[in-house]
Amino acid sequence: MRFDDVLFFPVTVFAESGAVDAELTAEHIRSRLPDGPGGVFAACGTGEFHALSAAEVGVVTRAAVGVVAGSVPVVAGAGGPLGHAVECARAAADAGADALLVLPPYLVNAPMSGIVAYVEAVIAASPLPVIVYHRANARLDEQAVARLAANARVVGFKDGVGDVGVAQQLVRAVAASGRDDIALFNGLLTAELTQQAYRALGIPLYSSAVFAMAPKVAKAYYRAYESNDEARRLELLDRFYLPLVRLRDRVPGYAVALIKAGVRLSGLPVGSVRAPLVDPGADDLAELQRILAIGEELVA
Repeated sequence: MRFDDVLFFPVTVFAESGAVDAELTAEHIRSRLPDGPGGVFAACGTGEFHALSAAEVGVVTRAAVGVVAGSVPVVAGAGGPLGHAVECARAAADAGADALLVLPPYLVNAPMSGIVAYVEAVIAASPLPVIVYHRANARLDEQAVARLAANARVVGFKDGVGDVGVAQQLVRAVAASGRDDIALFNGLLTAELTQQAYRALGIPLYSSAVFAMAPKVAKAYYRAYESNDEARRLELLDRFYLPLVRLRDRVPGYAVALIKAGVRLSGLPVGSVRAPLVDPGADDLAELQRILAIGEELVA
């Protein structure tokens, strides 16, 4: 499975009743497809996977699959308590997803053998290939990566820890496996901030939450990154991404809540975030609007 170009992590739209709005979720995804994402990661971090039931993961995934219509891969989230992760894997497969992003198990810490067993249980629950998310309480060591890389159903690893030494070890463990078909992703918050360093480690792909709310800015950054246009990349970094990160860091959970607010500001009524996340207050919303206006100016 190949991933090219910027990777799109759509928000999940909630109606006033609080239920998932499949039609508007599909419309949100459809509106971003002309900007050319290389993959759609539905019901994942930006899509508030933490707040979705397994059935809702299926609803969101089916909406994405329907509108994407095979033009790019659709990857769905699966994680949390093992039973929930298994149900999500099956729901995503039934909805037509191309792959799974396996997120960490719920709450508990476990030995490395247990983390590997968790991933293997999710793999066994559906026929889909999987990308394994290395983060939080699911941190992998070189031996775990080697064991998982030996499974043909594992097609990617995504780093959300941010320890460059460990990330380099994981890259080398994949290389030592002899697999040249495993994709490596930077999954840190606002990954554009760190991607230049990650590329130097051998991790060429990255998540772009920004693509959900400002696709032309995200695409401009990707083009500068891919073409080694440092002047343009740094202009976008200094004027758009760094101010956004400073705003993001004001309140826990803003990495998702700001993106959803930005989509609302564009005119699509995607609803509020679900608890425990909170929507931005008036002052932060005004600052987000100012940053988005700068982004529009940069790509005009």
